[in-house]
Amino acid sequence: MSKKGRQVLLLEKAALPRYKPCGGGVSPQIADWFDFDFEPVISQKVTRARYTWKLGNAVETDLSLPIWMVRRNEFDHYLVQQAQSKGTVLQDETKATAIAFEGVDEALAQGGCWKVTTSRHETLTGQYLIAADGARGPMAKWLGFDKRKTSVAGAIEIEPRIRVENSHIVHFEFGLLKNGYVWNFPKSDGYSIGSGAFCTNQRQGNDLVQPMVDYAASFGVDGHGVQKHGHPVCLWNGDQTLHTQNALLAGEAACVVDPFTAEGIRPSIFTGIKAAEAVDLALAGDPAALANYTRIIATELGREMRLASRLAKAFYAAPGLGYRTIIKQPSATRAMVKIFTGELKYADMVQKALRRLSGGLLAR
Repeated sequence: MSKKGRQVLLLEKAALPRYKPCGGGVSPQIADWFDFDFEPVISQKVTRARYTWKLGNAVETDLSLPIWMVRRNEFDHYLVQQAQSKGTVLQDETKATAIAFEGVDEALAQGGCWKVTTSRHETLTGQYLIAADGARGPMAKWLGFDKRKTSVAGAIEIEPRIRVENSHIVHFEFGLLKNGYVWNFPKSDGYSIGSGAFCTNQRQGNDLVQPMVDYAASFGVDGHGVQKHGHPVCLWNGDQTLHTQNALLAGEAACVVDPFTAEGIRPSIFTGIKAAEAVDLALAGDPAALANYTRIIATELGREMRLASRLAKAFYAAPGLGYRTIIKQPSATRAMVKIFTGELKYADMVQKALRRLSGGLLAR
């Protein structure tokens, strides 16, 4: 929006750059959405993926496009700096403590505005508000989204800074953790190793720590001896309304994390771009712009997320079978990589994957 001459204020509760627990796998597709180069904040580019089942039965595949590995403190700050270069004003170390919408604001000479009270005991005023405060943030509740269809999963990570072996390979382990997977995303100066339970179709607790520790040991990492970072993940759980009076939800606050792969960066950035476009149109006088944002996200992401959810439920209902019939098939693994990189959509492969799973069940 700043590029179009709009006045934009970005509030961030932490001091930037700030640590963000995240594996840091980024689809190179996002480069098509921006007019600047991401090379300065790409820590590593991986060109192969390696999958295992209970630390064995391995399969590797080449990636059609390199997947970027980033550290989120660097990546997020870089995005903010790009926005600042276009005129966005950053106010970090500032937590929003309350919001209120007022029908008329004479200073703006417009019909209505948001007033945001902050931890600095100030009140900031703006005509439109984009809530992008993540899975833990209070903004969705404050804005009245009390009936959101949320599905909160959990993840835990460690980030040891050690010498990296085979830093061009990204690793996934499917047999150590029920309803999820364990991963190792290499960086230029270490690893991001973590575990997450991302399928919630079965109600039972998951020990996320021990699978991660066991997996870390296979890379020579003492998982007990490093700091652990746990965090919630807001998975997509059905299309929902993402707009209200002069306000939008974006990013993980909009619950757009992929329910099968747990990819969150690309869909979150997509919602941010579309939210900015919607507010720009609203400022230009389009009364349907915010409602159209909800429709666009449902159309562009919702159908894909529905298919991802179907695949997740089927796969994690019988993960051993899923590993044999999907993950170990070279064509299937290549298809999943292409979905991550934006070259394919779930619609191009889910029906075939489900047939493989159902055929495997019948053969048992």
